[in-house]
Amino acid sequence: QVNLVESGGGLVQAGGSLRLSCGSSGRTLSYYNIGWFRQDPGKEREFVAAIGWSGSLTSYADSVKGRFTISRDNAKNTVYLQMNSLKPEDTAIYYCAAGKLRSPPAIRSREYEYWGQGTQVTVSS
Repeated sequence: QVNLVESGGGLVQAGGSLRLSCGSSGRTLSYYNIGWFRQDPGKEREFVAAIGWSGSLTSYADSVKGRFTISRDNAKNTVYLQMNSLKPEDTAIYYCAAGKLRSPPAIRSREYEYWGQGTQVTVSS
């Protein structure tokens, strides 16, 4: 069982930065690919970024390429999402998810088995 917990969300002005963390109190995350998704009320959940077990393979949505960086520290059982140059349209609840190892990491939400409760990110203009 994998129990994912996100942290690091908050309120930030446009152009600012936040770093989200995703940890697990259950099975080690190194057995899984990890994805970040986001959802704004009234909209579908959308892919943000994903990372393979070793950290060498990553995928990003076009809307965040060059601004967001996903990384992982398997020794700390934590995956990070560094978000820079934030825009108001980045406002959403951000979820991390764990899925079976595959290469490249999946970008579709249905390929992820375990989900956290989410953390709110609000970017003011």
